[in-house]
Amino acid sequence: MPKTVKDVTQHTPEPESLDELRRDCARMAPHWPGARTPRPAPARRHTPLSAIHGVSVPAASARLLDGMSEYGD
Repeated sequence: MPKTVKDVTQHTPEPESLDELRRDCARMAPHWPGARTPRPAPARRHTPLSAIHGVSVPAASARLLDGMSEYGD
């Protein structure tokens, strides 16, 4: 009979506190690719409406989105 994930996975308790979680993350960070050199956040820019072409949205989806409030309203 094949083993289940629980049979082969070591159980580690969840962190008791945020400090413990941060220590665990700091300990594992060197193992993550790209963790040593953080990239700067990309600059936000708006695409002009004239540059958006070839996109088709079903009418029902457009009505649904039109009826939604903007983020932060």
